[in-house]
Amino acid sequence: MTDYSKHSFWLETSGDDLTPRPALARSTEADVVILGAGYTGLWTAYYLLKTNPGLEVAVVEKEIAGFGASGRNGGWCSSKFPVTPAMLEQRYGRDAARALMLAMNGSVEEVALVCEEEGIDAHFHKGGILTLARGEHHLPMLRSAFEAYSRLGLGQQYRLYSAGEAQERVRVTNVCGALYASENASIHPARLVRGLARAVERRGGVIYENTEVMDFERGTAPRLAAPSGELRARQAIVLAGESYLSRLRKLHRAVLPVYSLIALTEPLTAAQWAQIGWQNRESLASCNYTVDYLSRTADGRILFGSRGAPYRFGSRISDEQDRHAETHARIQQLLVEWFPVLRGVKFTHAWGGPVGMPRDWMPMTEFDPVTKIATARGYTGQGVSTTNLTGRILAELISGKRTELSQLPIAQRRSPNWEYEPLRWLAVRYMQNAFLRIDEAGKQGKSRPKDAAVAEFLGRH
Repeated sequence: MTDYSKHSFWLETSGDDLTPRPALARSTEADVVILGAGYTGLWTAYYLLKTNPGLEVAVVEKEIAGFGASGRNGGWCSSKFPVTPAMLEQRYGRDAARALMLAMNGSVEEVALVCEEEGIDAHFHKGGILTLARGEHHLPMLRSAFEAYSRLGLGQQYRLYSAGEAQERVRVTNVCGALYASENASIHPARLVRGLARAVERRGGVIYENTEVMDFERGTAPRLAAPSGELRARQAIVLAGESYLSRLRKLHRAVLPVYSLIALTEPLTAAQWAQIGWQNRESLASCNYTVDYLSRTADGRILFGSRGAPYRFGSRISDEQDRHAETHARIQQLLVEWFPVLRGVKFTHAWGGPVGMPRDWMPMTEFDPVTKIATARGYTGQGVSTTNLTGRILAELISGKRTELSQLPIAQRRSPNWEYEPLRWLAVRYMQNAFLRIDEAGKQGKSRPKDAAVAEFLGRH
């Protein structure tokens, strides 16, 4: 039997029995059938059951609830969105962009509320996010972001810090300034997803684990096909597998599985924390294109995550890619660069997993009442609170009980497919390489690579 606790520190310390629930044994049906027992699928099930008592909801999962990104992420419950506020304003206008940003803020609060109502001890802590400019070349990015939030009338939730003010919060090397965002929190991801699964079951939902879905059918008789039988849906099928949806032939190009990797230290001593500061447990990030994200766990460890593990041809997903020696070594080196006082610190855990990246970087929710297929996907690593929002939107779209959430830009839209191979592999590997070169040039104080504008254009389109 698979030892699921080995897939992340979060699953190991979830405090939950990770023994799989019974698999689907024979064909059956329900009002709503959901593929994927991660955040998206479980939030959708939770809100459907909460607002429609008596509804029959079945969730089917290949492994266990929280096996994917929901049980492996960086512990951010963030109002950050994969598309910048400036880009949202450009695409959808000021009012729509502002409404979406406010809804993201509300999702952070909604996660806290559900944890309280359902008795989920997810270590929720609202410490905000501190994005650090580690070099003068990063300062224009922070100022631009602050100006964009201010144009949307959200400036009161953000503050630009000088280098000295940033160092008062956390002592990191080479910091020239920072942007603080207050409406953000940190969590224990696996405690949240495992607790959410139990909340779904308490409200009458059924979860089948260790059940692989091979295909799905649309139309008047929608169903999921598994080796042991079919799960037929009377009202809707929800496809909520995020990056793993690329394993289904019909959705192979819908999202791109890009790996994000994490290294975790041993618990630090009180003396080490006194040298570092970081007393409010803010989530930390840099302005690098390759993405650095850090959090301070409830038991006093530092989690450091980053992109950089190479994309595999054909959107391949495998357990072997969860650990990439070169990337994990670079992450460990980066942590010591950020905090030189931690030279020699022990790292106790290393893991990773794929995040789902849509072609236009924009998360989507969609329900077609004709095909009876619903889906939400494409969080690009910003899914903890975004999934709460998309779960509520999907519940509205399926049940027909609409609110203003169903009018947000992420509702009833579809991202374009990724290109066929080998174009997909060539483009993604080029961008991964280019972003590394851009970050390295900035770090060394050198001119940007000549092709930087090309890489940035591809990254926006």
